[in-house]
Amino acid sequence: MLLAIENVLTTDEVARCRKQLQPGPWQDGRATAGGQAIHVKANLQLEAGSDTAKSLGHFILSRLNSQPEFMSAALPKKIFPPRFNCYQNGGHYGLHVDNAMMMLPDGQALRTDLSATLFLSDPDEYEGGELVIDTHLGVQEVKLAAGDMILYPATSLHEVRPVTAGARICSFFWLESMVRQAGQREILFDLDQSIQQLTLERGPDDGEVRRLSRVYHNLIREWAES
Repeated sequence: MLLAIENVLTTDEVARCRKQLQPGPWQDGRATAGGQAIHVKANLQLEAGSDTAKSLGHFILSRLNSQPEFMSAALPKKIFPPRFNCYQNGGHYGLHVDNAMMMLPDGQALRTDLSATLFLSDPDEYEGGELVIDTHLGVQEVKLAAGDMILYPATSLHEVRPVTAGARICSFFWLESMVRQAGQREILFDLDQSIQQLTLERGPDDGEVRRLSRVYHNLIREWAES
């Protein structure tokens, strides 16, 4: 499932992030590439251990915690600290798949079930730079407004096409879901969205709303990993 989530950050919040990111410290993105990725990666990346990266990463995570659509789709168990990149002057990231396992700063292992890209540049600020994701429904090209985010399976082959003018600035991260299977997460997401809509139409005390809520939570008990 590919899910575009709008307005994760407001226009003012994007502007504040961009202002803090402008001075860096930026480094060659290949410094954090592993395996085959180092041969196809050409971008700049904010030093992950810098105060700016940590501060902005905490801020983005706090905003995601208040995004019901994100929480419903991802059912996050662990989230890799958000990182930040910049593509310009032909910068690109060739076709690749993300590592299956990553290490968190506290030493815990994280299984990468989902990848996320939060756009901090508007499409009219740069040329090229599409995020291209190979899905079972075919190739999907993604280029969202600043403040919007795309959530997609980390198992997907994907690439960032060359940025031929301007600069494409984004935050990106991975997460491990409480529900490992993508098909099960999609069922839960669809069910939760229907429950929320019925709750608005009928109220939380409606019998069918309660029945569906029971089904939802019992499926969570069946499928989730604590």
